[in-house]
Amino acid sequence: MTSKITKLLAWLLLAFILFVTVSPIELRPHTIETPDIDRATAYLLAGLAFALAYPKQWKTVAVLLIFGAVGIEYLQYLSPTRHARLHDAGVKAAGAALGLAAGWAFNKWREAKTGANAAA
Repeated sequence: MTSKITKLLAWLLLAFILFVTVSPIELRPHTIETPDIDRATAYLLAGLAFALAYPKQWKTVAVLLIFGAVGIEYLQYLSPTRHARLHDAGVKAAGAALGLAAGWAFNKWREAKTGANAAA
C-alpha cells in the first residue's frame, strides 16, 4: 500500500512542477524563499519521492528526472510570460540529484535494517 501512495505522490509532485513551470507567471505560487530555493526544493522532493517509489529503477528515474528538469524548463518557451534559462535547469537538476541521492541512501539503510532484522 505504501508503494502505491509513494508512486502517486511522486507523480503528483511532478505534475505540480510541470504546471508551475509552464503556466503563466501569474499562476506561479508566491513563497517567501528565492526562486532558486523553490526550484531546488521542489525537485529535491520529487527526486526523493521517485527514489522511494521506484527503488530498483533509481538509475532510470535519475536520468529521466535530471534530463526532464532541463526539458520541462525549455517548455517555458511555449508561454509568452515565461523564459527558459540554463541556470534554472541546472538548479532543478541539482535538486533532483540531491533528492534521488537521499532516497537511494534511505533505501540502502532500510535494506540493511530489514536484512539485519531477518538475520536476527
